[in-house]
Amino acid sequence: MDLTHILDRLSEPTVLLLGGLLVGVLFGALAQQSRFCLRAAALEFSRRRPADRLPIWLLAFSSALIATQVLARFGEIDTGETRQLASPQSLSGALIGGMMFGAGMVMARGCASRLLVLSATGNLRALLSGLVFAVVAQASLYGSLKPMRDWLSGLWTTVDTGGNNLSYFLGMTDSAIFLFGGLWFLAGLAFAWRNRSSIWQTAAAIGAGLTVPLALWFTTSMTRQAFDPVPVDGVTFTGPSADMLMRFLSSPFEGIDFNTGLVPGVFLGSFLAALLTRQLLLQGFESGPSMARYLTGAALMGFGGMLAGGCAVGAGITGASIFAVTAWLTLIGIWMSAVVTDHVFARLSVFSRIGPAHASFD
Repeated sequence: MDLTHILDRLSEPTVLLLGGLLVGVLFGALAQQSRFCLRAAALEFSRRRPADRLPIWLLAFSSALIATQVLARFGEIDTGETRQLASPQSLSGALIGGMMFGAGMVMARGCASRLLVLSATGNLRALLSGLVFAVVAQASLYGSLKPMRDWLSGLWTTVDTGGNNLSYFLGMTDSAIFLFGGLWFLAGLAFAWRNRSSIWQTAAAIGAGLTVPLALWFTTSMTRQAFDPVPVDGVTFTGPSADMLMRFLSSPFEGIDFNTGLVPGVFLGSFLAALLTRQLLLQGFESGPSMARYLTGAALMGFGGMLAGGCAVGAGITGASIFAVTAWLTLIGIWMSAVVTDHVFARLSVFSRIGPAHASFD
């Protein structure tokens, strides 16, 4: 991507901001329309009742993986420059953090990206939960929870294993990688056809997944053409959400980068999509116990996401698309923990008024 003519007219931080905003708007609108949600997909899998959410997640995941690998194959993306592959990562943090994140997203009824998307449509439960998520993530990065995060992260790292590239460890060829992604894509299409998902919802899911390689492509291009160093970023929400919180509390224009535009872009895209399709609806908490459950889940996601080095999208799709070992450990931890938590809450709700964390998919 040749950005020379744009960089000649605008400053590098401005171009990064606009790029993040554009990717965020696309992801927000497409995720809102497709109802993309890892929690809902995991619950459908847990209950052995695949409906429309599991194929949506499979299509987003596989389209991101295939497109990322295609761009990498043609040299348009340098996956080796991404944070997950360019620097040592925590294996223990990925697994423990993934399990905490999976439990939290079931309790909060949405992962970090889903909470952000729902917030823009008028869901006050998601808005408050998202704020708690950002506060705990920030505390885990620089605040009182940082010592605990550092200790857990240091238990087992990629330095101990000699790297973080899963495709290298498994000896996967390009053909094997594309076959792997293609099988998941076909599975998503098959489930979508079986459950009669609309063509628009299916296309929106694929589009949401394609924003991941779009982000990697854009930031790789900026890395090659900008004067100052630019990190290669995909779509992720843990770090950017914590960063956005601090921008509200301090100088919003200091250190502008790609992620500065990502979070507000997702909010704007989701809001516009909901507005145009008349899906804006003001919603609040149903009871005190349900509120406690939401906020506890958001806190678990905030710490877990920062410990794992990524959320359901940052690790589960962006990191998995470049075959980072830690991302796959996080994804496995999220799925396992979500299934277990769903079953636990299903049993508890029979005997108490803890609230139907398992009852619905939004």
